[in-house]
Amino acid sequence: MGFLWTIIFMAVVGAAIGAVTNHFAIKMLFRPHEAKYIGSWRVPFTPGLIPKRRDELAKQLGITVIKHLLTPDIFKKKYFNDAMKSKANDFVVKQLNKNILQSDKTVHDWLKLAGIESVPSLVNAKIDEQVDIQFNRILAKLENETIRQIAPLDWQEKANSKVGDIVSYILHKGEEFFQSEEGKSTVKKLIDDFLSTKGTLGNMIQMFMGDSNSLVGKVQPEILKFLRAPGTKVMLENIVQNEWEKLKDRPLAEMMEGFDFDPLVVNVKAYLREQLAIEDRLNYSLNHYFPGASEWVETQMVPKITNFAFVEAEAKLEEVLRKMKLEEMVKEQVDSFPVARLEDIVLGISKREFKMITVLGGVLGGLIGIIQGLIVFLTS
Repeated sequence: MGFLWTIIFMAVVGAAIGAVTNHFAIKMLFRPHEAKYIGSWRVPFTPGLIPKRRDELAKQLGITVIKHLLTPDIFKKKYFNDAMKSKANDFVVKQLNKNILQSDKTVHDWLKLAGIESVPSLVNAKIDEQVDIQFNRILAKLENETIRQIAPLDWQEKANSKVGDIVSYILHKGEEFFQSEEGKSTVKKLIDDFLSTKGTLGNMIQMFMGDSNSLVGKVQPEILKFLRAPGTKVMLENIVQNEWEKLKDRPLAEMMEGFDFDPLVVNVKAYLREQLAIEDRLNYSLNHYFPGASEWVETQMVPKITNFAFVEAEAKLEEVLRKMKLEEMVKEQVDSFPVARLEDIVLGISKREFKMITVLGGVLGGLIGIIQGLIVFLTS
């Protein structure tokens, strides 16, 4: 009977020692959180293993993350593939169509969203300003120059070549006029006016040559003969050509003197405003002006931009990861993470396993106690 109690006592003591030892060993992983001192002497095994090796743990975690968990190859395999590119492409197209291209918002709404107000007034004011600037610039140029200086050379040569045609046209129309009844009436009136101003001389002319009607019959053929004469055309061509050459050398300011350009400027501004109709144009959506934009964006723009973005991102991935300094980031986060919180997390996750380790310590301690009891019994 004494033998049995000895075995039981040794087993209980061994189990208690084993369980308590493992329990404290688990606790000593985290506790105490800081070193304990008796005077200047630091108590052994303080702080706990993890607090003591915290810096090394943080450094090793950072190295592990950058070398094995978040490597460039893993990023490339996970995010830089055709499936991800297709998803990104579809997402961008969908968002562009939904929020911009096929939106009911008008151009005016978009401008207002961008903080641009009173666009019609601004545009019309800009039109007026530009018309004034350009018109004043043109006037300044014209006032200081001549036709010969401003008009292109080919224009001047073409005008010179038209002198003969102009003279021929004038002579032809003059011939038609003096052959008409209106022409005869005009000649008669001129003769009557001439004779009436000459008094006695006029009466003498009428006495010898007849009245104005008979004089018209004599004067009209001579006028036509004069108009048809080759020398008349040459004379008129020389006169027109000489006057044209003089006109080309006259300052344009002289020809424009007294001309009021203000009504012209006002009409130009009104015409431009009417044609532009900016207020009406701003009340349409983007889809009204670019009906094929959605298809072009989906088939042309977005695929090219997405492909370019993926190629560039993949090429710069290693550099970006290096500049992000993930290793230092992980180390800083681990260093700043409270040990108590880390202890709660680890114990919360492994609570059952730690209990089993404690129980295993008790079982092993109990077995060792039984063996010790047997050894004591056999050697006594």
